[in-house]
Amino acid sequence: MNSLQVIWLQASSCTGCTISVLNSSSFKINNLLLDEIVPGHNICLLFQPTIMAGSGEKAIEVLKQQQTKKDFFLVVEGSIPSKDQGIYGRVGEKTLLQWFQELASAASAIISLGTCSCFGGIFAASPNPAGCISVKQACEKFNIKKPLINIPGCPPHPDWFIGTIVHLLNKGFPLLDDLSRPLDFYGKLIHENCPRRPFFDKGKFAYRFGEEGCLYLLGCKGPFTNADCPLRQWNGGTNWLIKNGAPCFGCVESDFPDKMVPFFEKLKKD
Repeated sequence: MNSLQVIWLQASSCTGCTISVLNSSSFKINNLLLDEIVPGHNICLLFQPTIMAGSGEKAIEVLKQQQTKKDFFLVVEGSIPSKDQGIYGRVGEKTLLQWFQELASAASAIISLGTCSCFGGIFAASPNPAGCISVKQACEKFNIKKPLINIPGCPPHPDWFIGTIVHLLNKGFPLLDDLSRPLDFYGKLIHENCPRRPFFDKGKFAYRFGEEGCLYLLGCKGPFTNADCPLRQWNGGTNWLIKNGAPCFGCVESDFPDKMVPFFEKLKKD
């Protein structure tokens, strides 16, 4: 059996991306980690701080050993603190900045999981005291040229991550958009499939929450946001923001959050 070796580095994050993936319903997390994902292929998760049993020096030793093997995928959750040589985030005796440089240089490919990892996100929002940067920016900083897949979201839908892994094992690298996001999940605007789109077309807008109508004037960023939330929905296909009467915040876009605020006001595009 061929195993996809994975190192999961948690940088500046709230761990929400991990929790989202762990709550997958279309493919249970125990199946993802223990079973064949596609015939003859499985995932070997070597390092993941939230769920691994190992700790201390034994856990750090896994990272050190894997650097010499150079046959693994690096999943990065969260942005990378870069100010003052990265002293604002550490794993063991090294900064996150050092670990990223070493692991990314040795990895076969990199998956940025969550908007913080993909674009900086909340941790890189103004005033950004720790100098947090995205994985792409960190790669540019260290001249690391490795295949990169961005799976943004705050948090990302578990299907976006697991579906990408299945595609990698079954068919190789997926088709990506200009922000390195898989087109399978980020190929269309939320606005295109929104159940409130007919209200928009008719010019019928809600002015207060709970009213019938398009939520654009209440801050919905669906017309500028690429994701399949309306079709996939969340929590096992139970619901999603707009269906629940709340506007989309545009969390999968590179402008989130700084240029998507105020969340409950119409977006003023430059």
